Amino acid sequence: MSLSPGTRLNASAGLASSTMAGILVLLKLWALAQTGALSVAASLADSAMDFMISLGAFLAILYAARPPDEDHAFGHTSAEDLAALAQSVFVTVTGGVIGWAAAARLLSPAPVELRSEGAGMAVMALSILMTGALLVWQRRVVRRTGSRVVAADALHYAGDLVFNLGALISLWAAAALGLGQIDSVVGLGAAALLIFGALRVGRGAWDALMDRAADPEIEAGIAAIAATWPGVHGYHDIRTRTAGSRLFVQIHIELDGDQPLSEAHAIGASLRRAILEAYPQADVIIHKDVARG
Repeated sequence: MSLSPGTRLNASAGLASSTMAGILVLLKLWALAQTGALSVAASLADSAMDFMISLGAFLAILYAARPPDEDHAFGHTSAEDLAALAQSVFVTVTGGVIGWAAAARLLSPAPVELRSEGAGMAVMALSILMTGALLVWQRRVVRRTGSRVVAADALHYAGDLVFNLGALISLWAAAALGLGQIDSVVGLGAAALLIFGALRVGRGAWDALMDRAADPEIEAGIAAIAATWPGVHGYHDIRTRTAGSRLFVQIHIELDGDQPLSEAHAIGASLRRAILEAYPQADVIIHKDVARG
């Protein structure tokens, strides 16, 4: 299967996140055995879930890249939205569980006893560096391809960055200051961040699955191109929708009914190329109508 440049970028982000999550699971298992810290255990559980979600997202990207077939005339890109919606649900649930656990620990009178904080801090610091590097790459991919599944993947890794930082701070506070509850405060903030971001990504995926129109700015940009295109006397019925990182566009243009068919075709083809140049991820269908007198 031949992959487009955008799909290769999305796949590279999915493969990188899956590989990194697997490495972090092994590192945090060791750190948990060394420290016995609940903050490390929470970070480990989050990384384990990240591994499963990232692997699922990577497979969804590959599936979405399959070309249209007899049963899927518009392609398979909605698989990205399904994966993003599933991720948003998992992240929301995880945020709720972490917030609940953090609140319970914050209210508990029992002190938190940690050990080997230095080893745990080293693992958390390495986790922060690896996660930060992954986020830089993922956000670059999202800017270039607009992939919702990569955006959702980046969201929970951004949350991981907060969790890893919180675990690092809590280990340092326990070792240097004797404070064992500070990670609960950080955990509450991280949980709120996760839930807010997950709802935003989930809403975007839901809108795409329900064939909601693209951003009004995109429709306005397409209209501006059509309105000034040579040979086009008018346009109407602009329809858009998104599926994964794809934008589907339909537009009716009005042409001189007395001109040769070859000229009408050339005008439509050149307009389509202009729209694709402005929106490379688009799938454009142009209907040609006779201009009204």
